[in-house]
Amino acid sequence: MPTVAPLDLEGHCVAAVFLNDVPFFAMADGAVHRLDHGHKTVQANDGLLAVAHDETNKRLVTGGEDGKVFAVKADGTAEELASAGRKWITSVAAGPQGAVAFGAGRSAFVRFNDGKVKEFTHPRSVEGVAFAPKGLRIAVARYNGATLHFPAAEGKPVELEWAGAHTGVTFSPDGNFLVTTMQENALHGWKLADGKHMRMSGYPAKVKSLSWAAKGRWLASSGAPAAIVWPFQAKDGPMGKAPLELGTRGDAMVTCVACHPSQEVVAIGYDDGMVLASRFADQKEVLLRRPGKGAVNSMMWDREERRIVFGSAAGDCGVIDIAA
Repeated sequence: MPTVAPLDLEGHCVAAVFLNDVPFFAMADGAVHRLDHGHKTVQANDGLLAVAHDETNKRLVTGGEDGKVFAVKADGTAEELASAGRKWITSVAAGPQGAVAFGAGRSAFVRFNDGKVKEFTHPRSVEGVAFAPKGLRIAVARYNGATLHFPAAEGKPVELEWAGAHTGVTFSPDGNFLVTTMQENALHGWKLADGKHMRMSGYPAKVKSLSWAAKGRWLASSGAPAAIVWPFQAKDGPMGKAPLELGTRGDAMVTCVACHPSQEVVAIGYDDGMVLASRFADQKEVLLRRPGKGAVNSMMWDREERRIVFGSAAGDCGVIDIAA
């Protein structure tokens, strides 16, 4: 049976991640807690809104209500990377060569590793930013679609249009697809080679959590009483194919998904705090954590693939050891 090492914190946990296999918990008040030979804390933003995990550089990138972007390193030190004045920083992303992207108001910014910052303005507010897996390219989620920019080059951006408010964005790991979360209960996608649309609808709630499976063959999502897992093996992605529905519960909604680093398995967190793991092939389920105080809103596997760190909206966080 998996064991859970709980960590009760004050307030809302925005992100729970591993840095160098140390569990980190970034809270809405800007405090970042870590379990590194005891419980330690460092203060980043004054009011934290967005967190990105920068795996390459072993750091968390955070943005907040104070208009600042911080990097919190694995040793617990916090360094200010950029500022957008009085504007709230509502989205952040970590990219190649130490680059960081962030959104504030109607602008998306890219900060290069040498400290230089490039600004891209849009007609409406920037809702989400993401880096492509290859090359220095960013996607911006906005009203009525998404925009692709090439920060290191001078050139016109690529506009991907679809009516409605797009609130978040992710590239597939092979870079062939772009998927956005929407204000309505749906996902939208584009095949980047030809701009073909992919409509992924039918959710009873907004999709707040997405996770790509190993090699990008599947995309898991929240927003239903099951984890909705779309197949991306074919050249046109999930078009014309039904998704898997994993971990279905009649009385709870899925609020967080985290795919296993190497196997076709997904950890599923619910609005009552329960965590299950489910296998794609046969839909076999394992209970990892019984219900808690708040909705699970962030999870991540460690490098050894035996522990999952989780955070909740009520601050009841912790680490699940599957191999225990």
